[in-house]
Amino acid sequence: MKVVITGGAGFLGRMLTESLLKRGRLVDRQGSLSDIDELVLFDQDAVEQHPDPRVHVVTASICDPESVAGVVTDQIDGVFHLAAVVSGEAEADFDKGMAVNLGGTLNLLEACRRLPYAPRLVFTSSVAAFGGELPSPVLDNTATTPRSSYGVQKVIGELLLNEYSRKNFIDGRGLRLPTICVRPGTPNKAASGFASGIIREPIDGITALCPVTPETLMWLMSPPTAVANLVYAHELPPAAFGNQRCLSLEGLTVSVGDMVAALRTTCGDEAAARVEWRRDPAVEAVVSTWPGRFESARARELGFYTDRDFETIIRTYLKTKPT
Repeated sequence: MKVVITGGAGFLGRMLTESLLKRGRLVDRQGSLSDIDELVLFDQDAVEQHPDPRVHVVTASICDPESVAGVVTDQIDGVFHLAAVVSGEAEADFDKGMAVNLGGTLNLLEACRRLPYAPRLVFTSSVAAFGGELPSPVLDNTATTPRSSYGVQKVIGELLLNEYSRKNFIDGRGLRLPTICVRPGTPNKAASGFASGIIREPIDGITALCPVTPETLMWLMSPPTAVANLVYAHELPPAAFGNQRCLSLEGLTVSVGDMVAALRTTCGDEAAARVEWRRDPAVEAVVSTWPGRFESARARELGFYTDRDFETIIRTYLKTKPT
């Protein structure tokens, strides 16, 4: 079978690649467990050639319909759609966010539509699908009320995923991901990027600025758990999702102050002291619209994974972080 990962150069894309290669098999479009013969990493950023012969790298923009159609051929069984402009960048550059997050998603769906069958497609949505005045916790049937360009683009993607699945153009599965923490590498332009920065940088001996108050609630998930859930979503039978193809995963609700306290517990006072509290109105304006508490009964009933606690997330990062 052939599998495509859009955004294959990103850190989740790379982690997902290694997970799939190690796993070696996925459920194909007929519902049978099959060997992965080809794994296509599609990204506008260059991806290093992978030593595994099953990996095929395509460097192109998801905004180009012809490039997308070139990889979405009648040989594919599954697609993991991770390509996106992150929240802060989408808010700052409206045109770019719309082109990638909305236009790119539509290009992918249209390429799938032209196939003579409905491939499985896992779509990554976001906590940013919700905003403003909301119940606490947010429930599975709470209406999506985005308050950012990124959130709007993700919600439109959810609606398109439902519609293309209803028309049997795809077999869609949408996951609203919590903020992923701790992300390795350098800071990105996501409004939530500080959540990783206030852990990652102090561990590396670098001062980190926290742009929100200690009371700010975050809805979090570790990278390994996020990747496990992406794969799990692909493997579930279509009936598990029914007519509503998108769901909120079960993340951890942690205040930013408690995140720093967990850093202190796991890495010591010196590391925690490297976090400086310096509020940034632009970041707060985005993050403050996101809910921090969810009751994700549907994801729990379907067997999706969750993290144990935030200290465990930090310890997992310490074991796996790049040296």
